[in-house]
Amino acid sequence: MKRNHQVSCGGGQNGGNTSVSNSSKAKIWEEEQESGSMDELLAVLGYKVRSDDMADVAEKLEQLEMVMGSTQQDGISQLSDTVHYNPSDLSGWLQTMLSELNPIDDLSNSQQQQQQKQKQKQIETQSRVIYVDNSEYDLRAIPGIAAYPQAQSQLQTETETTSKRLKTSIGSASSSSSSIEPRPLVVVDAHDTGVRLVHTLMACAEAVQQDNLKVADALVKQVGSLAVSQTGAMRKVATYFAEALARRIYRVYPQEDSLVSSYSDILQMHFYESCPYLKFAHFTANQAILEKFATATRVHVVDFGLKQGMQWPPLMQALALRPGGPPVFRLTGIGPPQPDNTDALQQVGWKLAQFAETMGVEFEFRGFVANSLADLEPSMLEVRPPEVETLAVNSVFELHCLLARPGAIEKVMASIKAMNPKIVTMVEQEANHNGPLFLDRFNESLHYYSSLFDSLEGSSEPSEDLVMSEVYLGRQICNVVACDGGGQSGAP
Repeated sequence: MKRNHQVSCGGGQNGGNTSVSNSSKAKIWEEEQESGSMDELLAVLGYKVRSDDMADVAEKLEQLEMVMGSTQQDGISQLSDTVHYNPSDLSGWLQTMLSELNPIDDLSNSQQQQQQKQKQKQIETQSRVIYVDNSEYDLRAIPGIAAYPQAQSQLQTETETTSKRLKTSIGSASSSSSSIEPRPLVVVDAHDTGVRLVHTLMACAEAVQQDNLKVADALVKQVGSLAVSQTGAMRKVATYFAEALARRIYRVYPQEDSLVSSYSDILQMHFYESCPYLKFAHFTANQAILEKFATATRVHVVDFGLKQGMQWPPLMQALALRPGGPPVFRLTGIGPPQPDNTDALQQVGWKLAQFAETMGVEFEFRGFVANSLADLEPSMLEVRPPEVETLAVNSVFELHCLLARPGAIEKVMASIKAMNPKIVTMVEQEANHNGPLFLDRFNESLHYYSSLFDSLEGSSEPSEDLVMSEVYLGRQICNVVACDGGGQSGAP
């Protein structure tokens, strides 16, 4: 108060000097404040850029670089004749350059909102068919609305989320110049999806068992979308089982003809080369037969499933090396009739006879065509007394096909007993694919073939044999699931 009183009481000249001094101090203070908010490094170069505008300037520089690059690629120059000198207002200069290089002619905000509303209405008016499943299976773990309907609020939230799109902007934040909408990035947990995939397969099999084909149709479509996120054996198994279920649902069964039959034989040969299971089964059976044939001079093998006869060349080699020379080897091969009425068994027998000749083994062959092993009688096979020749009966993956026919397995066992063989070798799978309930058969098959595909995935390098072996197993899955094992090819 004392100082103010002195200033007001002073002379006019002194008062004027005091006001000028105060205004100059305020101006100097404002300039210091303004310069303090500017970026120091750019200020040295002559550019006035506020620290708060650095992010905006950096974004505009990036946009300008992108626009100029695209302009050079197109061979079009949109620059005017105006000469742009070193600007002090860098942010404004960048905005001017962007406006000249990329004139914006987009829709207004109201038009964009109207288009979004139309998209939402189109999505909401799309048909949503929700099937009601009367089973006790918990379908809430299955994604989508095909099996387990969602609440209306959830559907509305999903619709609003779907209608949102990311937009890239050039220039100001309110304007956009890109007409391409990027696709959203979806992160999927493969383990969680694998669990849902198995649940979906089992739910679909249950719907098929209950003859609820509408729910089964919706679920089999879900399997395809879930299988995409998987890799390796799981994806292949799910794909083959989904195909088999679809064939059963739509009643599109595979047709057997001569081409398919010969193709199956080729697939089995590839499976034999790439997978050790058949080789091990043949080796074990041959070793047991060889021990029983140690002192016999005439031997007879009845093979319930000759196929390509790949089991018998190693046995001939072992018999040729036996001390005292090889015995007379008689082979009776049984197989199904061919759709084109060709004698495939005789062709296999001819190849085996050529091999036996190179080994120095006296060989006899007879092919016997039968629709089922249950149709055979012991008298048909010309079995000789044990003192004349030693008999062995061999069956590899053949007897399980008889379980679907009532009394068939008992009939075959009785025939084997009547033939009085010295040894019976039998190889079968550890899975029940012929149970009375479809869901049980499906569950057994899913576990069995998943193990086979896993072993194939880790036992050999990618090759033609491996690919063909997977196709071979896929056909067996179709045989068990779609045809109830009624096809001519038995599952290994």
